[in-house]
Amino acid sequence: MTDYLTTLAQQLKSLSLPSWMSKGEPVKLLNACRLYWERMAFWVQYPLRQFNALTCDERILDLLAYERDISRMDGEPLSLYRKRVFYAMDNARDAGEIAGFISIFKRLGIGYVELDERQPDLDWDIITVNVSDSQLADNSDLMMNIIQMYGRTCRRYRFQVITVLPLAMRCGVISGEYQYFPASLPVAASTARSLQSSTVFSARIQ
Repeated sequence: MTDYLTTLAQQLKSLSLPSWMSKGEPVKLLNACRLYWERMAFWVQYPLRQFNALTCDERILDLLAYERDISRMDGEPLSLYRKRVFYAMDNARDAGEIAGFISIFKRLGIGYVELDERQPDLDWDIITVNVSDSQLADNSDLMMNIIQMYGRTCRRYRFQVITVLPLAMRCGVISGEYQYFPASLPVAASTARSLQSSTVFSARIQ
């Protein structure tokens, strides 16, 4: 249904009149027909949009939030509230896993985070969430809400601030050539027996 309505809207925009009818009353009639059918398409799509938390009416959004066990935080922007309702089922499915927990932060616009668990010199139930200073300052309430709703049972979470620095590297090709020249000094067996142990023979290549 949605694909059909999208195609209809594109067809309405592409309507045109012949050159001898592109002025006056025929053009007014064409614009009126286009506007009428665009409004009809909007009215037909309206019930379908109410099932999408990103586009539905705000009053219906509260019903979807109640159905998905989402409560609006104090002072929460509407756009973030819509995201939390829209991704509620995906977030609930990914809860409890490190990769899933990282995906929850990405979906809700916080960005990339790192999770460390079973760390040395710390209790086994402590999980460290590594975030940047700006992430923690801008999303502190949201992070606490995520941990409360999707964090592991019997785990303690702590935030650790990390600083991301850009790193520039230059790549190049290093090549070399190596050659080996063997040398030997033949010595007769009788001569070798008569030599002292301190005698040293050397050879040099010119």
